[in-house]
Amino acid sequence: MSPIKPQILAAISGAIQSFLADEEAAASQQQALALAAPAPGPPVNLWALSGRQEAMQLRHLMQRRSFK
Repeated sequence: MSPIKPQILAAISGAIQSFLADEEAAASQQQALALAAPAPGPPVNLWALSGRQEAMQLRHLMQRRSFK
């Protein structure tokens, strides 16, 4: 196996360094996006949640045929 020429070695290490710099920039950009808090959604409607829970419970009772 022949030794690697200095020009080729410089090209390889330059490409690796460029790749690592691009990856680091992408990672920092992803981290900046992750830190931005998402917009809060609408408040939870407790009446709707209660009605859904009651409907699910009724369906469960009807499936078990314990509803009288």
